[in-house]
Amino acid sequence: MSVGSFCLVLHGHLPYVLRHGTWPHGEDWLYEAAAETYLPLLSAIQECDFLNGNPKLTIGLTPVLLEQFIHDDFERGFERYLIERHERAVSDRREFENTNNLHFAHLAARWEDFYENLAKRFSEIGGNIPAAFAALARRGFVEILTSSATHAYLPLLYEDSSVFAQFRGGVATSARILGFKPEGVWLPECAYRPPGPWYAPIPWGYTRNRMGSEQFLEREGLSYFFVENQLIEHCRSEWVDNAGWQKVDWEEAVKYPNRGWRSVQEPVRVTSDGSMPGRVTAFARDPEICEQVWSGDIGYPADGVYLEFHKKFGERRGLRYWKITGSKLDLGAKEPYYPDDVPGKIYEHVSHFCGRVKQRLHDYHNQTGRYGVVVASFDAELFGHWWFEGPQFLRDVLLSLNADPDVDLCTPSEYLENHPPDKAVALPEGSWGDGGDHRVWVNDRVNWMWDVEYRCETHFGKLTYNLPWRNRPELRDILEKAARELLLLQASDWPFVIARNQAVDYGIKRFVQHVGRFECLTDVAEKIASAPDGLDRLTDLEKFEIRDAELHDVVFADIDLNWWNM
Repeated sequence: MSVGSFCLVLHGHLPYVLRHGTWPHGEDWLYEAAAETYLPLLSAIQECDFLNGNPKLTIGLTPVLLEQFIHDDFERGFERYLIERHERAVSDRREFENTNNLHFAHLAARWEDFYENLAKRFSEIGGNIPAAFAALARRGFVEILTSSATHAYLPLLYEDSSVFAQFRGGVATSARILGFKPEGVWLPECAYRPPGPWYAPIPWGYTRNRMGSEQFLEREGLSYFFVENQLIEHCRSEWVDNAGWQKVDWEEAVKYPNRGWRSVQEPVRVTSDGSMPGRVTAFARDPEICEQVWSGDIGYPADGVYLEFHKKFGERRGLRYWKITGSKLDLGAKEPYYPDDVPGKIYEHVSHFCGRVKQRLHDYHNQTGRYGVVVASFDAELFGHWWFEGPQFLRDVLLSLNADPDVDLCTPSEYLENHPPDKAVALPEGSWGDGGDHRVWVNDRVNWMWDVEYRCETHFGKLTYNLPWRNRPELRDILEKAARELLLLQASDWPFVIARNQAVDYGIKRFVQHVGRFECLTDVAEKIASAPDGLDRLTDLEKFEIRDAELHDVVFADIDLNWWNM
């Protein structure tokens, strides 16, 4: 009989890059992720099934990622990418053979097989990655999470209507593409905001009461979300279920720690103001377990036998032939990669990881007598893209824990069905970013973006309130295009890459492009609204601006201005 459960949760997301550059920043991000993470994850789950395992993987596929994966441009571009990668491997092999570098020639031949098999796999699923994940979800192997439409950093958006639009657009997109509405949601950057007085991160507007994150989720019919451990560890006790919910004081968590208060091993209901237990549940990420993978110092991916990510052969899109060797070594000191060394190391790390999961659950059960859960959540691209052998590790973790009678491998929905939370708490504000707060997305490098974003939000709110778009189809069409640009400029990715000094120029360019298109489209909307024949008065340049937005930004075709209604 199991003493606890294990939930493996991956967060799959990429910003909107389709039709916005290729290399080094742009569509290549999408192709690399599909080739190195998402197709290998699909294969790992199917291998578990083939080996009579019962895999349980929870994965967030953000709406903007789903939109890109189902677009014809992605399918065609990805097929070309795989052909180019295969040709690069063939060229490398011949070059290595000519210089009698037989080990590297062997590695190049492995890359040939890798990309050839990916092309075959992509063809077998009809070029539709979301549909393949949805099929696994229907079989009970995978649970898919939704998210906000474009991965906006929700606690810092100015208008509650913008937060509603992000969630409504996200849920509608997930349901349309997957064929069902997900029950759970991944809050972008695990960023949570409690209800109450809110202050903009820059001098802007005035202090006012805002809704909490869980209130938006409850309104949209979502059941659970994930937070970083410090939010649970510093929560406030509000309610407890003793054959019926009862109000408790704020010291309950201190007086009765064995009840599971403030433990990452138990999910909790989240209450906005303490007046009722709430209907939405928060799961906490287990930091001790996640550190085994995530840590740059002790994490498994830093082991010397694994494939080195940064060193590549040749220019532009080069392939990798070296192992990490040592995490502190210069790239010039890296040694050749030996694939035969990998299985033993995977076995070692899987055994260690599963042993730590079991120990955490046993310790919690022994201390409290309660049934707990370990939630291990990671960025999906860590597995396969950054850590090439990561999908093999996940496959073997799922197989090992599935066969272990001490651990119940499950999805969050399954856990909640069998072990409903018996506590309700009020959470503090926070994220899984540096410092557990908003500093990655609010700082001197990016604060100018919030000033621009707030201007766009408030201007759009005025237009949708004042302009007669409900009975003017041509006006509604232009405002829907502007709304698409508003969603895209709100992506948390643009301030992130700038603050982290990664792809700074690309992040600035993309943000400014969407702002520029938004402003052009709102100008056109006001011109159309000014007269019954406003559409006929558009200049050739204004028509070009509309067409430019249509050509570049091909997501959320079913956008609905009612998403912004409170």
